[in-house]
Amino acid sequence: MKLIREPQALIGLLEEGELAETMKRELAETLTALNEAAGPKGKANGHVTLKLNLKVEAGMVTIQSDLTSKRPKEERRSTVFWVTEDGALSTQHPRQHDMFEGPRAVPSRSQDAVGE
Repeated sequence: MKLIREPQALIGLLEEGELAETMKRELAETLTALNEAAGPKGKANGHVTLKLNLKVEAGMVTIQSDLTSKRPKEERRSTVFWVTEDGALSTQHPRQHDMFEGPRAVPSRSQDAVGE
């Protein structure tokens, strides 16, 4: 009779060894993602969790594993727009004129206003 007393031996036997391989891969991918998110001087948190659900029936145990991980979300850049009065988005401030748009018409002044 072969007794299994060590947790690492049990994990190696679960799912015909596939669980250990999946856990090894998940741990490596999570560490890589955390390292990239932290950068050279930053910090990043995450986890890899192995949960073993045990069901005993008539002297026999069934073990169902649940492997989860949490990695940092990929940072996305933000984009700034302005909202116009009618609720549309604009890439230009609605109250400012585009200086690259070309020359604008200059309002004409009457002769009376110029002589004063």
